[in-house]
Amino acid sequence: MMLRRSATCHATKRTAFTHRRVVPRSRIVVVAAARDDVLLRSLSGSAEVSVLVMDGTKLVAEAQRRHKLAPTATAALGRALLGALLMGSFRKEDEQVQITFQGDGPAGSILAIADTRGNVKGKINNPAADPPLRPDGKLNVGAAVGKGVLAVVRSHPLEPQPYTGMVPIVSGEVAEDLANYLVDSEQTNSALGLGVSLDRDCNVKSAGGWLVQILPFCSEETLVQLESNLSSMPTITTLLNEGCSAQDITERILEGLGVLPEGQAITPRYGPCEEAALKKRMIRAVAALGKQEVADIIQQEGKLEVTCDLCQQTYQFTQQEVDNYIDGVDANVEETAVQA
Repeated sequence: MMLRRSATCHATKRTAFTHRRVVPRSRIVVVAAARDDVLLRSLSGSAEVSVLVMDGTKLVAEAQRRHKLAPTATAALGRALLGALLMGSFRKEDEQVQITFQGDGPAGSILAIADTRGNVKGKINNPAADPPLRPDGKLNVGAAVGKGVLAVVRSHPLEPQPYTGMVPIVSGEVAEDLANYLVDSEQTNSALGLGVSLDRDCNVKSAGGWLVQILPFCSEETLVQLESNLSSMPTITTLLNEGCSAQDITERILEGLGVLPEGQAITPRYGPCEEAALKKRMIRAVAALGKQEVADIIQQEGKLEVTCDLCQQTYQFTQQEVDNYIDGVDANVEETAVQA
């Protein structure tokens, strides 16, 4: 791996399904599952390198549960969620980043939306996507994603319009594609590693990632040491499975460079969407069908349910709720017209 101020970003190995000894199922111990998720931001001792390291095991496990994901779909969406968090956290308040993989593989499009406070949510068009394993026996995320376009949108309420960057999907393995985007569209000299590891029962054993960014005036000596550290470092899932913390992994990345003590930490989480705002959007969409269409659905189905694509939360609405909403909108329109 080469890290140079003018060089292309490189992604490290992204292991989705780690090698392990075959042991009796009753003896399997998941070390990382007992830890809380954390996203840690640190600076090297000379403030020349910024490092974000995340343990997002519980977050990806929740995404797997909510979306009922197959193994390869878990790895694909999990990496996208982790990558969005690394790219979106510790930025301007209320900023959001949205990444979309629009590939031609069986997974279909993959979407992840993260904010600067560590909240993330997303979806994959085909939760059952699970192509055959790669020749090395690992989950074939690249085949699930396929070729196509990666789009990244950064938005902020105070900005007149969002910034959008688009690049071709390089490998479909997610980390390499996001690293390629950072250098191609944002001219950020970075290295990025992502990983999702599953156990024998296809549950999430560990999931995490790291993002290394070279800051201005970084010395050549620092770049050489950092390159050596990253080239010899095991995958993020290997380190998490061994019980390493985010602080341990940060120190491993910055070995020989020192770590400033005033690091910042947040707890990443799989959002659910805000219930009040979500229900308001849902009933607005339902009301657009009209009273008669809603009545027909309730008569045929016995109920009217709406499910959010991102958090998979389902809510039921009665005919009366919809009618009241429509009548309230009509009354507001009439009142506005009279005042005008």
